[in-house]
Amino acid sequence: MADARELLVGAISISSESGQERAVAEYLSGWMTQHGFTAHIDAAGNAVGERGSGKTVVLLGHIDTVPGHIPVRVDDQGVLHGRGSVDAKGSFCTFVAAVAGLSAETLRLARFVCVGATEEEVPSSKGAHFAASQYRPDAVLIGEPSGWEGLTLGYKGRLVLHVKVQKPNFHTAGEGTSAGDDLTEAWFRVRTWAQEHSAGVGGAGIFGAVQATVQSIESSTDGLTQTASGVFGLRLPPEVTPEQARAELTERLAGLTVPEFRGDEVAVRHPKDSPLARALRLAIREAGGTPVFKLKTGSSDMNVVAPHWNAPTLAYGPGDSRLDHTPEERLPLDEYDLAVKVLRDTLTRLALSLSRS
Repeated sequence: MADARELLVGAISISSESGQERAVAEYLSGWMTQHGFTAHIDAAGNAVGERGSGKTVVLLGHIDTVPGHIPVRVDDQGVLHGRGSVDAKGSFCTFVAAVAGLSAETLRLARFVCVGATEEEVPSSKGAHFAASQYRPDAVLIGEPSGWEGLTLGYKGRLVLHVKVQKPNFHTAGEGTSAGDDLTEAWFRVRTWAQEHSAGVGGAGIFGAVQATVQSIESSTDGLTQTASGVFGLRLPPEVTPEQARAELTERLAGLTVPEFRGDEVAVRHPKDSPLARALRLAIREAGGTPVFKLKTGSSDMNVVAPHWNAPTLAYGPGDSRLDHTPEERLPLDEYDLAVKVLRDTLTRLALSLSRS
């Protein structure tokens, strides 16, 4: 566990905002090489390490972070503070440390591939898209904070609208609408569309609703032309695909603007009962915990790989996801230790199950 903690603190201490992951990828691939992995940095900049043979288990986590420096320290309560401690270097280091501790017998039963992916925090998801074309796994773990007792079954989909309105300038005392007026009307139409698709979700709760938010909005004029632009974000349930949202919103906004759509991700939800889910539930109980199934309203690399990998999939990792992207991002090292133990037990059980299938 001392090595596992050293791995985590070292990774958190290396800045790795999206697109700038090379240094931490080199650190992680070096650590894996020193601990029994065959490791390299792939064409997408992912840190990749493999151990074992047989059925393939891919453990995909991301090693990039959002901006914002948080001084790295371990406080007197044994809590690690630092950007990426929760989202999501902590989860990927859990994967690596767990695989590093597997027995020779387990490694004879299954092949474990740890992929520390790049650019998850930006719409490109470069690392996951590349990995999706490289492997055909029999089981998949996604590295995202669920808490050590949590099993994340699914994530909502995503669509981002970039809206721009330009109109000739006119005196504010005159008749007509400004570019800002039209942009505001566009937002009202998007919000109304979201509310219509959220009516009657009932027991599905927020996971079954369309969530719409204004991410940015601005207007200006050069004296001749008015310009107003905005970015509207949508979180989509499984019942509403990005393709459906594109078509319906293009129609709703006709006459005001032609939106540009980006960041399409289809919602995904995996079943509770699979060899992977059973192994993780048993391991959590063995460690004294109570398994908790979760559905997340954000998106993750699970959304990226789900259309390509038809395999049992869950997201797992230590930490409180409410601290993602915040100035208070921190991870108790005791919880990290527990997550490593649980995951090592899970992978041991899973390898035996896969070898029999």
